[in-house]
Amino acid sequence: MRAVLARVASASVRIAGETVGEIGAGYLVLLGVGPADTEETARKLAEKICNLRIFEDENGKMNRNLEQAGGALLVVSQFTLYADTSSRRPGFSRAAKPDIAAPLYEHFMRCCRERGFRVEHGEFGADMQVESVNDGPVTIWFDTDGK
Repeated sequence: MRAVLARVASASVRIAGETVGEIGAGYLVLLGVGPADTEETARKLAEKICNLRIFEDENGKMNRNLEQAGGALLVVSQFTLYADTSSRRPGFSRAAKPDIAAPLYEHFMRCCRERGFRVEHGEFGADMQVESVNDGPVTIWFDTDGK
């Protein structure tokens, strides 16, 4: 799995002009699924992201996690994170097919909810408009293939 996580003051996702997911402070997670990913991959990534300490403490150090910050997650499927950019026109054959990717996207969100977090989301495969107010900015890349 690949994820781009942005610490946000707020974020939202719209489909056909309608807001379908919206959070205040927390994480915007753009999530891509690869063909070799499993439920265990999704669980481990959810654990890592939910425990990541990138919110500032009273001393201005990134030392607080999502729970300590009272944050939520907005998760948006993003197969383009697996783009092959060796030519001018990106190819996406390295991304998992929808029959594999959609259930793992759902499983990732379920794992975050089981940790007690509010999880908002887009719609898998939909044309979405995502807005965010990045906080910091703090943006972190995850790639489970590289462990």
